[in-house]
Amino acid sequence: MTGSAKTPSLHPEAGLADITACNSSICLVDGENCRLLYRGYDIVDLTEHSTFEEVAYLLWYGRLPGFVEFQAFLDGFTGCMKLPVETVMILRMFPNAATPMEVLRTAVSSLGHWDPDSGNTLLDACLRKAQRLTERIPLIIASHQRLREGMEPLEPKSNYGIAFNFLYTLQGKEPDPIMVRAMDTALILHADHELNASTFAARVTAATMTDIYSAVTSAIAALKGPLHGGANAEVMKMLEEIGTPEKAADWILPRLRRKEKIPGFGHRVYRCEDPRATVLRKEVEQITALTGELRYFEIAQAVEQVMLTHSRVFPNVDFYSAPLYQAMGIPEELFTPIFAVSRTVGWTAHILEQWKNNRLIRPNAQYTGPSLQPYIDIGSRS
Repeated sequence: MTGSAKTPSLHPEAGLADITACNSSICLVDGENCRLLYRGYDIVDLTEHSTFEEVAYLLWYGRLPGFVEFQAFLDGFTGCMKLPVETVMILRMFPNAATPMEVLRTAVSSLGHWDPDSGNTLLDACLRKAQRLTERIPLIIASHQRLREGMEPLEPKSNYGIAFNFLYTLQGKEPDPIMVRAMDTALILHADHELNASTFAARVTAATMTDIYSAVTSAIAALKGPLHGGANAEVMKMLEEIGTPEKAADWILPRLRRKEKIPGFGHRVYRCEDPRATVLRKEVEQITALTGELRYFEIAQAVEQVMLTHSRVFPNVDFYSAPLYQAMGIPEELFTPIFAVSRTVGWTAHILEQWKNNRLIRPNAQYTGPSLQPYIDIGSRS
């Protein structure tokens, strides 16, 4: 019929649940079997045997590197970590009320102006830009935090990894190797998770053939929302409010009866415990044993026991990342920015994959408005 609206053949669930939006070889979220694979490698194996830098190579290049090529990769990756002078100047200009995620969004958007490969869209140049983003995002976060605390930013140490330099430039001292390894593990676990909100935002933006900085800025803007990146901060607020392990049931049970969501529990994909939570639980145990600060880990364990007994809803990655970062002395307002430190690798891997076989992402909407209406002159409207 001429002029009629096109009626979509699909009626997707709210939030596009269970809709396949693209083909991807980067990450498999196996919710039924409680596994997460990067390019076919189980994240449990990667956290035990690999490093965040090697995982970055895997996600960007599609395979694990040989020894010689990985050393050459590291020379260019961790050997030249530094913020542009102009970026530090911008960080000094933000008002005190600016949140770390707001600062990160704006600072990352500005980085492209001083990238030597700006305007170069060849694959090698885009890979270099992905590396620079991964190097510089943790430095932006650490430098801004020091500035808001009245201290000067620190230069990173050459030939040390992302985890080491993030902790060093944030805290101003060489971190304990156990702390570095725990942070490295957390970065590996958060590096990618298929088409989550921020990654999908990055791919939609990249599909317009804009630049990589714009696409990553879109991802950061999506991550800033409390329903995506802010979940571990909500977990920390819950643990602080509960106060002691003995009060866990009194806090949790009334909320379960009211069918309220408990921060850090449940996942849209996993039908069992999030495998990342399993790994992080062990890391929290190690770090709290090192620091002797057991309070929040003990509260978290009590909360988990109440949830498993009364709801059978399992913890997700946010639940144990919160007490882990707290035990490492990281301010709560940086929990979500740390997510970006890691996920930048996944975002840029997806951007590069999108460009390999690009098509503008433009889905349909199911129209639910009124049918055709006659126009009535404004003076005749009731």
